[in-house]
Amino acid sequence: MDDTQKQEEKVTLEFSKTTLWQIISGVLAVILVVSIFTGGFGFGSSSNGGTGAVVVNPDSGNIPTGPIEVSADDDPVKGDEDAPVTIIEFSDFQCPFCQRFFEQTLPQIKTNYIDTGKVNIVYRDFPLDSLHPQARPAAIAAECADEQGKFWEMHDLLFEKQQEWSGVGSTLFKQYAKDLGLDSSKFDSCLDSRKYEDEVQNDLDDGVNAGVQGTPGFFINGIPLSGAQPYSVFQAAIEQALAS
Repeated sequence: MDDTQKQEEKVTLEFSKTTLWQIISGVLAVILVVSIFTGGFGFGSSSNGGTGAVVVNPDSGNIPTGPIEVSADDDPVKGDEDAPVTIIEFSDFQCPFCQRFFEQTLPQIKTNYIDTGKVNIVYRDFPLDSLHPQARPAAIAAECADEQGKFWEMHDLLFEKQQEWSGVGSTLFKQYAKDLGLDSSKFDSCLDSRKYEDEVQNDLDDGVNAGVQGTPGFFINGIPLSGAQPYSVFQAAIEQALAS
């Protein structure tokens, strides 16, 4: 083989390697983009699980293993207030993983534990303002609905219609209040004045102090549980709390 042929083969080989790496890089880039828009590897919309959480600051410290003291404040409670197990939920109305918990896991907890008097759940606000600019206004809207005795109705509507209001905000919150039969004048004034801004911030501060690093974050009789875990994980934690 002469020098010219050797040189041609070398160029061809180098070209092939370069092309291969370009293809690999392109595939990895596509996978990365897909993972971002589906909530990360393993955090897609599968109904069989997923333990995703929107993270505030993963380096802010170790997640406590509990039990720890977590205040329920005077926030809305679903279920018997004297139930032996209390779940304190720190959540963000605009968070997709919080919506997943609402849609896939909470109904089973309600049927098997809340409706049977074994568990109650307390909802506390944890709006991630930098990621979800409408989360805090939504939290205030829910507090304004609570003022008229319709917190859980507004809570459910906000999660059910999350994609609808996420880019719009207060205009739709006011419409939802009308749909729920609230006093529109009173609700609109409450929302526009941001009457419950301090209440929402207090929830957020309490969550941070308790070690919450992402949403949704839960405490089951003080034992922390993070993310949109499947029902089986909550079931095991609740049964453990009932047995202790």
